[in-house]
Amino acid sequence: MARKNIQSVLHEERLFPPPPHFAEHASPAAAELERMYAKAHEDYVGFWADLAAVEITWHRPFSVPLDDTDAPNYRWFNDGELNVSYNCLDVHLAARADKVAILFEGEPGDVRKLTYRDLHREGCRFANALKAQGIEKGDRVVIYLPLIPEAVIAMLACARLGAIHSVVFGGFSSNAVKDRIEDAGARLVVTADGGWRGGNPTFTSDGSAVRSSIPTRAKPGLRRSERSVKRKARGKK
Repeated sequence: MARKNIQSVLHEERLFPPPPHFAEHASPAAAELERMYAKAHEDYVGFWADLAAVEITWHRPFSVPLDDTDAPNYRWFNDGELNVSYNCLDVHLAARADKVAILFEGEPGDVRKLTYRDLHREGCRFANALKAQGIEKGDRVVIYLPLIPEAVIAMLACARLGAIHSVVFGGFSSNAVKDRIEDAGARLVVTADGGWRGGNPTFTSDGSAVRSSIPTRAKPGLRRSERSVKRKARGKK
C-alpha cells in the first residue's frame, strides 16, 4: 500500500472542550489550576510537600519531603508513615460514608453499588481473613481474580495489613500464574472459580499450579462463574 494512503492516528490534534455547565463545577477551577502550575514550576519540592501534608493522612508525618542524597535515586517522604487503605476508605467515613465508591456492572447483567462504608467493612473483614491465614506485614499475596469488586477489596485489605499484593491477570494460564507466584515468593493466592469476558464464562486455574508453588493447604476461591471447583490439600489424592 502506498504511504500516501496510510493515515496516521498517532498524533491527535482535535480538541473536545467540556460543556460549560460541567466546567463551572470543575475542581480545581481554572484560576486555581494556573496558580498551582506556577507554584510547582517555582518550587516543585515545596509544592508536593504542601499537597502531601494537606491531602494525605499520615500516621507519622514526614520531615524531609525529598531525599536526593543518592541521586539519581530519589526518595519522597522517606521518614513518613501512612496506610493507603486508611487514606482510601477511613478518611471518607465521617462525611461520605454512604456515597457510592464503586458502581459495578458485570457482564451477566448483575449490578452492585458499594459505598465507602461497604468497602471499609468488607476490606476490614478480608484483612482479618488474611490475618487468620497467617499473613503479616511484608508478606506477598497474589490476587488472581476476574474484574470484580472483590479484587479491589483484596488490594485494600493487603494494604491495611502492610502486605504486598501482586495482581495477576485472570486470563493467564496455570503456568503463567505459577511463575508469578514463585517470582513474588507469595504466601497466599486469592482467586475465584472463574469470571466473564466477551459474554462467555472464563475459568481460572484448576489449582495445581497454586498447590505446586505455595507449601500451604489450598482454599476454595470466590464463586463468580458458577462453576464447581474442587480443591484438595497438597499431598493428598
